[in-house]
Amino acid sequence: MTRKILIVLLAVSLIGLNCTKLEEKFGGDLSASQVTGGSSSASALLLGTYNSMRTTFQDQTRVYCLWEMTTDELIGPTRGPDWDDNGVWRVLHEHKWDGENIRLREGFNDLLGTTYAATNLLQFSPTPQQAAEARFLRAFAQFMVLDGWDQVPYRDPGESVLEPSRVRKGSEALDFIMTELTAIMNDLPNGGGANKPRANKDAARVLLMKCYLNKGVFASNATRNAPTFAAADMNQVIALADQVINTGNYSFASNYFDNFAPANTTIGSENIWTQENVSGVGTGSPTVRSRYHSAMHYKQKPEGWNGFTTLSDFYNKFEPADKRRGVAYNTPAGALPNPGNRVNVGILTGQQYDWAVDTALKDRTGAPLAFTPNVKSIEVGTNLEVTGYRAYKYAIDYPNAGSGNTDNDYVFFRLADVLLMKAEAILRGGTGTVAGTYGSTALALVNSIRTNAGRGASALASVSLDQLLDERSRELYLESWRRQDLVRFGKFLLPWQEKAASDPKYLLFAIPNEQLAVNPNLTPNPGY
Repeated sequence: MTRKILIVLLAVSLIGLNCTKLEEKFGGDLSASQVTGGSSSASALLLGTYNSMRTTFQDQTRVYCLWEMTTDELIGPTRGPDWDDNGVWRVLHEHKWDGENIRLREGFNDLLGTTYAATNLLQFSPTPQQAAEARFLRAFAQFMVLDGWDQVPYRDPGESVLEPSRVRKGSEALDFIMTELTAIMNDLPNGGGANKPRANKDAARVLLMKCYLNKGVFASNATRNAPTFAAADMNQVIALADQVINTGNYSFASNYFDNFAPANTTIGSENIWTQENVSGVGTGSPTVRSRYHSAMHYKQKPEGWNGFTTLSDFYNKFEPADKRRGVAYNTPAGALPNPGNRVNVGILTGQQYDWAVDTALKDRTGAPLAFTPNVKSIEVGTNLEVTGYRAYKYAIDYPNAGSGNTDNDYVFFRLADVLLMKAEAILRGGTGTVAGTYGSTALALVNSIRTNAGRGASALASVSLDQLLDERSRELYLESWRRQDLVRFGKFLLPWQEKAASDPKYLLFAIPNEQLAVNPNLTPNPGY
């Protein structure tokens, strides 16, 4: 096949906030002016770079399924004729994917799109802050590519798009990301307040924490299932955590689900970096509504797609009193009244009700709509519509649920993740410190989260690395960190519900075959 690379940056509308995507595709060659969409406005291109991330992270078909459905938290069962999609969801959960998998291809391409959009902006005389924001977004996208595929294609600003991207791997790629984050720190805006939806100093600190924490994982393919952790790196994690905590910008929300609610711009006091979604405004589609639509049944309001479920082993990690498992959440502006005080966000189990009038719902066969704990990759029984507990964390924005223009900002980083990473770093050899009111030991940090009124879980008597991994699952479920956590803790290849023990090659995703065909600098990952 003749190699032809096309980078397309869709036109940016500053008023309509149209979604912008930049990705490598097959096609004819374009000039540099065509690549930039005819615009040399750094502010327009920066907005386009932010918007290029919306589908990548908010839709169920990109990062979400790759970092969650490949784990013990999420499964996409085939339900008779529904949700088979040529088995694409099944092979993700069972670790049987290859370079032809559409979910891998789209996820890889979209993350590269953000990388190239940010790089392209740097040609057009951005202000120091604009350049810093673009470089942060590029670093974050490259971090996700490194985590998933270990090979990070890149170009320098202004470099010809007619030549194949160069590629950084492993530690070289991580070193570049960490150097970038350090270099841009002073030019980023402060965190907190109105800057949560922008790349900010605290977001850069959190991403650096993740870099140091996963440094041993990325060192080489051979160590991904048995990484080592240097005390010096763990102390860097702790120091960065303290910097975030000591800003005083973040505190526990009164309700855990406030962080994901339609009003989380203001009430999500734990959120450090988010992607803004504006109620009633077309900021790009799809948005976080896919999280509840993909889980809810057709007969629930708003009408769901009856797809993804969680696993009973994951649900059983929670204490009954743990509010993170699910609550009756009162969302503003047109929410259904929920007179029965039924769980409507978190994990939906058992008989489901019409939240407007509290009558019991039935599935399409006329049987009770009662979600059961057990679920198979392929469901064929008469109860196939109700198998599996349904999990989502973004409370429904009812006035905008149909259009998708919801007001729930998508959450990238939160305070609880900072505290849990600090606790992990201490357990892995770092030295405990005092910052804020959370304590200086791993146990104190974990219990500060668990016993917070918004969670309501009991205090642990002790905490091991395995217990910490479970706590990360309870706290951060469905926030697209589970795959990375399981790899770092050496658990990703183990068997779990509807998955046998998997081959070590699945510690990395397959490089999409289309990308291998057009870029000789990419090579198949080991085992593919």
